[in-house]
Amino acid sequence: MAHPVLFHFIRAHVAAFAVILACAGCSKRTGDSKAGSAVELPPRLWEQFSGENALKEVQRQVDIGPRPSGTAALAEARARITASLRQSGWEVEAQEFEHAPVPKEGTMNFINLIARFPADKSQPASRDAQTVIIGSHYDTKRMHSVRFVGANDGGSSTGALLELARVLAKAPALASRIELVFFDGEEAVVNFGPPESGPDGLVGSRHYAQQLRDSGRAKQFKFAIVWDMIGDADLTVTLPRDTPPALSAKLFEAAEALGARAKFGFGTGEITDDHSPLNLLAKIPAMDVIDFEYPPWHTSADTMDKLSAASLETIGRVTLWMLAKDFAK
Repeated sequence: MAHPVLFHFIRAHVAAFAVILACAGCSKRTGDSKAGSAVELPPRLWEQFSGENALKEVQRQVDIGPRPSGTAALAEARARITASLRQSGWEVEAQEFEHAPVPKEGTMNFINLIARFPADKSQPASRDAQTVIIGSHYDTKRMHSVRFVGANDGGSSTGALLELARVLAKAPALASRIELVFFDGEEAVVNFGPPESGPDGLVGSRHYAQQLRDSGRAKQFKFAIVWDMIGDADLTVTLPRDTPPALSAKLFEAAEALGARAKFGFGTGEITDDHSPLNLLAKIPAMDVIDFEYPPWHTSADTMDKLSAASLETIGRVTLWMLAKDFAK
């Protein structure tokens, strides 16, 4: 994942102002969705999210080993993600592009995976129906001194997003409104640059946000949720302080309803992560659901034994409860 950044005075205020502008219509974009967008939902859909299933998907990623951008290992991870999504009925677009995160080292190839669900199985999935983005990065940090498999950082959110895809497929009307995105290149090759310009770090989410902005598709999205590092057995979600208030309120309401409110709160500052380009470039209110109180971050100790199915289940069910309320008739 990206890291907390203490912006200097000017940069912090520019970023904060950009988020305020992005959320100027936040109450409208993230508010009551019942006018024209309500859908039929199975009862208590969130209860179908299985933490055990999600943990198995994480294990399938970790079994590959380290998965930095541009490697054969990440290509294998991508193939497994694509196969799982298609098995659940999702259509998958590979958003491929070249970028030089470290210009003196030349360009690298990056591939985001974008999944959409057809409302009608006889027709391809529309690109215009989606109003919510849920994303995760699937790459791991390139580390030369240790073997870093990123069970929590890169693995946990990817596995949980695949389980979310399986559950959403049981509610096609809802699934067709959601765009799932697996970001490549979240991790910096060397050091993170500014989230809106880089060039290093957040490569995939920045490209995706730019494409949304330039195509005009950004306007169709009410909000976005990014998951990162959500599998720690001692789950403590620490929302960044710049989280759009309407989104944190929705998340906390869902957590309260499911008896998990104690696991969700605010961190001590801002965090640079894949939600940042969505906020700053696409002007989509975006929330980073992340547990940054995780000592094994970016160490060889970020392994499967640190994770729990219960934590993954909490995140998945809280998110589904939030979506169900937002879209319910």
